[in-house]
Amino acid sequence: MLLKGLSELNGTSGAESHVRNFLRQHIEPFVDSVKIDKMGNLIAVKNGHLTGPKVMVAAHMDEVALMIIDITSDGFLKFRPVGGIDARILVAKPVLINESLTGVIGAKAIHLQKRSERQKALTFDQLYIDIGAKSKDDASGKVKLGDYAYFMTKCEPFGEGLYKGKAFDDRAGCAILADLLKKDSNFPFVAAFTVQEEAGLRGAKVAAYHLAPDFAIVIEGTVAADVSDREEEGWVTELGKGPACSLIDRATLYSPKLIRWVTDVARQKGIPLQFRRGSSGANDAGPIHVSKAGIPTIALSVPCRYIHSFASVISEKDYTACLNLVYELLKGFSAYAEGYRD
Repeated sequence: MLLKGLSELNGTSGAESHVRNFLRQHIEPFVDSVKIDKMGNLIAVKNGHLTGPKVMVAAHMDEVALMIIDITSDGFLKFRPVGGIDARILVAKPVLINESLTGVIGAKAIHLQKRSERQKALTFDQLYIDIGAKSKDDASGKVKLGDYAYFMTKCEPFGEGLYKGKAFDDRAGCAILADLLKKDSNFPFVAAFTVQEEAGLRGAKVAAYHLAPDFAIVIEGTVAADVSDREEEGWVTELGKGPACSLIDRATLYSPKLIRWVTDVARQKGIPLQFRRGSSGANDAGPIHVSKAGIPTIALSVPCRYIHSFASVISEKDYTACLNLVYELLKGFSAYAEGYRD
């Protein structure tokens, strides 16, 4: 399964090479051309000889991770997050460094903490990675400053039609985009597997400026907070209700005309669709839609419980529905573009 392979690869912002190489190997037989730009984005053209609007479909390759920033005198590794990670989820979790070195995230034992310390959540400054080193020299022989530490969860099915694993944001989007490229189709589009989304939406900015598409679709993973300790209005999205169409977020106010069209296509094709309830966060649509003279952009996301953590959860139904909806949108873009006006 492509999603499993992608989920279990390691590749944070600025270090996406394993993911990029894996994707290139899988998509190259199905596209006209593949190239890597100066930023590291993987760009593939599908049916470039056909006429029609230039549509860019983007999904980011990078995942959140930890960067080693210091080694203490007794051989412990200090770190900072790459992307948005809640420090409260980290303690006692295993991590992988340099593809072969296992470490455990540690903190002062609760038995040794003062009452005031126990009443506060641990911060990154209070955490460290234990790799079993005896000294700074010992640790320095195995790890260098700037190395990354990754979550280690295997991608597996569980429950009824669910999958758990790491990096579904946005390896689920990458898998959907790769599946789109493998499909037989009679419409042109450009796939952009982007870099450094988690570190500031950087790769998409370069890709959009260079490609200058007429329209763009961003495929993402987004928050699903449909759990018992939250009121329904705070769920943002729900598993099993289909991909989520964004209306507004921290970086983008999405085109009402595109939203109406996406809604109409989903209804006509019988594809479940929900709307993302909430405006926090951002994705690659931010830099794409304001590139050059402006690019009408839509974001469709696979709902993901426990996002940016060691084990996220998605629904296979949402994955399949997102794939089918983007395919139908691409198939209808030529007719839609003829009547599109702001």
